[in-house]
Amino acid sequence: MADAARSTDRLEALDITRKLAAICGTPFARFAGPADEVAGRIARWVAVPGGPHAAAEVLRLAAAHDLTVVPRGAGTKIDWGAAPAQVDIMLDTGRLAGVWHEPRGAAVAEIGAGTPLRAVQATLARTNRRLPVDAPSPGATLGGVLAADESGPLRHRHGSPCAQLVGVRYLDADGELVSVGESGTEALGRATPGSGGGRASGRGPAGDAGGDPGRGGGDAILGRGEVPGLDVARLLCGSQGGLGVLVSATMRVHAVPAGRLWVSRPVWTPLEVHDLVRAVLAAGVDPAAVELDLPVPVPLPRRRIPPTHPSVVNRPDHPAVTGRPAAGSLVVLLEGGPADVTERAERLTAVLGTEAIVSHHAPEWWGRYPFAPGDTALRIEVPINDLHAAVYALRDATGGPVPVRGSAGSGTVHAALSGALPPERVASILTAVRSVLIARRGRCVVVAAPAAVRRAVDLWGELPTLPRLRSAKAHLDPHHRLAPGRLPGGL
Repeated sequence: MADAARSTDRLEALDITRKLAAICGTPFARFAGPADEVAGRIARWVAVPGGPHAAAEVLRLAAAHDLTVVPRGAGTKIDWGAAPAQVDIMLDTGRLAGVWHEPRGAAVAEIGAGTPLRAVQATLARTNRRLPVDAPSPGATLGGVLAADESGPLRHRHGSPCAQLVGVRYLDADGELVSVGESGTEALGRATPGSGGGRASGRGPAGDAGGDPGRGGGDAILGRGEVPGLDVARLLCGSQGGLGVLVSATMRVHAVPAGRLWVSRPVWTPLEVHDLVRAVLAAGVDPAAVELDLPVPVPLPRRRIPPTHPSVVNRPDHPAVTGRPAAGSLVVLLEGGPADVTERAERLTAVLGTEAIVSHHAPEWWGRYPFAPGDTALRIEVPINDLHAAVYALRDATGGPVPVRGSAGSGTVHAALSGALPPERVASILTAVRSVLIARRGRCVVVAAPAAVRRAVDLWGELPTLPRLRSAKAHLDPHHRLAPGRLPGGL
């Protein structure tokens, strides 16, 4: 309680707590604890409003007392990006949940921001549908996925989650509930089953593939002319709650594919990956995903564990499997009708050669990040023809192999640097990699990092759209009450 009242006198702090309890209910408003932090910045209060109108009241209370607000979903990416300058009220969206307006056969669904993505998929699966969204963060809510514009393997065909947006309802900094694009009921009258299934660009407001804090507010003109207001809706994607508090999103949904096959091939060098990806894309097999896994190889002869031990016998670099130490795997997901998928898999194996293997199950690493808590996590975005150059640049700058995983078919991958690296070393690696990427229209973004690294390095690198981001912040949150400092440029 003393911490909560640090810059607000005790009586006012208690008064704010009572008001939050009156808005949200006594069990859903409290002083924050040590676990209620955003990238290391501890909040003062936690409020869990029971609906949009209660959430609006929380924001109005914050405005009246000049308090900052940071939204939180499941907290799976709460340590991504920059630490906010201040967190007064952490607005937990856990009760803004539900899947609405999703009758059988509908091509859209309106979903509460606090709904776990796995619950959304389970609900839609009852009518044999799904969101073409497979964010890697376990337990993530839809609002959190959109706030980070986080995407997984399916981004290759469907683009980022932002590309699936039809409309949103959100709260502005003053607590006004705004609807943009189409609501679920409006969209039902316009959409047809399977609409929006073409290959999406996956480019968010800052012109990137695969979101990062602050992408919202870059290039706001995305999807111009598709649906009135959708440009504004997509500003929220990747904004980390810095431009508005998402209440619900109306998303395109698709039929669950009847057949799925994964075709994998061991790979040894980034240049080989480049050649194989070009061959896959030229084969006309319409892949749903083209994923790469390049772990740091550990030559088996140097291990003290016998090569027959179960912990290593199934490794892709086991000599019994490949005859040479493989660096990783290139895996292609095919979706569609069972007979069609089987025929396409046969054609693809002919392209990839005798080392290709077809499976009905995804590899263990599929849809997972290569980094762990405490690592410095990087995201590299580059045209696919230059992906190999980016990986080589990262290896050269680091002085050895670096775990890399992601969508080789769309040029968006993640990499992991050891959390033990000193900040100045991480800074030099970023400088070297970015100097290679800038000429190739690519970017290297620090997704998450230890606090010392986060304070010492430029998380985003060059951002030509920063002036437009600054304009969007000034328009949507002129008093900087929403997640101040989370966006690039300290916005």
